[in-house]
Amino acid sequence: MFKKILLLLTIITLIGCNAAKPVIVTKKAPLKPKSEVVRTIKKPSASSPITTRPTVAKPIKKEQSNRETEVIVSTSKTVVTNDVIVSYISKFKGIAMGNMKNYGIPASIILAQGILESGAGRGDLAISANNHFGIKCHVGWTGESVKHDDDSDQECFRKYDNPSESFKDHALFLTGRSRYAKLFEFSKGDYKAWAKGLRAAGYATDPKYPDKLISYIERYNLHQYDNQVLDVNYISNEKQLVEELTLESRTIASNGLASYVVQKGDTLYSISKKFDLKVDDLKQKNNLSDNTLSIGQRLVVK
Repeated sequence: MFKKILLLLTIITLIGCNAAKPVIVTKKAPLKPKSEVVRTIKKPSASSPITTRPTVAKPIKKEQSNRETEVIVSTSKTVVTNDVIVSYISKFKGIAMGNMKNYGIPASIILAQGILESGAGRGDLAISANNHFGIKCHVGWTGESVKHDDDSDQECFRKYDNPSESFKDHALFLTGRSRYAKLFEFSKGDYKAWAKGLRAAGYATDPKYPDKLISYIERYNLHQYDNQVLDVNYISNEKQLVEELTLESRTIASNGLASYVVQKGDTLYSISKKFDLKVDDLKQKNNLSDNTLSIGQRLVVK
C-alpha cells in the first residue's frame, strides 16, 4: 500500500513539473517579398521639345574607276571622262584631216576646238543642234537656229543636220571672214600660233582659250594628225624612192655586181641570207659597228 501511495505521489510530482515548464514554440519567419523596381519615365514638358538623335547613314563606297573626269566649260558646262574625249577624237579625226587638206586649218586646232566648244560632243548645243564649234547665227545666216544662253540670254546659234556640216561650216567661217585672215599666215604645223591667233581675232572672249586648246592638243597628241597631213608628199616620195631602189637592186643583181642597195624592210640578217653570208662577215665587209641600216644604203656583199 505504501508503495502504491509513493508511486502515485511520484507521478503527480512529475506531472506538476511538466505543467510548470514553459513551452517554447518556434515559428519560421515569413520571407520578405522582393521589392519591385519601378522605373519612372519623365515626361517632357510642353516647354521642352523632344529631341531625337539623328541616325547617321554609313556612306556607300562608290566603285572606283580608272577613268578621269574633267569639266569642259564653253557654251555649256559638261562633265566628261577622258575616254569620251578619246572616242570623240577617233570619230572626227578623219574629217579634221580632210578639212586641213581642203582649207588649210590644222587638224589639231579643229579637234581641240571641237572638244572644247562641244564638250566632246556631250554639250547642249552639240546634242540639240549638232553645233560643235559654238558658232552663232551672225548676219547672213539663213539656216535653222536654236536659242541658247551664252554671253547674253537666249542668243541665236546655228543648227545643222549632222556634225559633219558643223565641221565644214567651221572651216568656211574661218576662211570666209577677213578678221581670221592672219591665221593663214602661220605655219600649218604651228598649233600654238593658231591657238593664240584665234583668241586675238575674237573667236572667243575667254583669256585662257589658247591655253585650253594647247592643253588638249598636247595631252591627246592631236598634233600627230597635222603631221600625217603635212607628210603626205613625203610618204609618196618614199614609195617612189623604194620603187627606184628596187629597180636599181635588180639591175645590180642582173649585172653580177658585188653590191646591194638596202630597201624598206631589209635587215642585216635577211640580206646575209640572200647572199649566203654570215651577219658578222657582212658587217666586217662594210665596216658596220651595229645592225642599223637605212633605205638607199649600198652594201658590199661579195
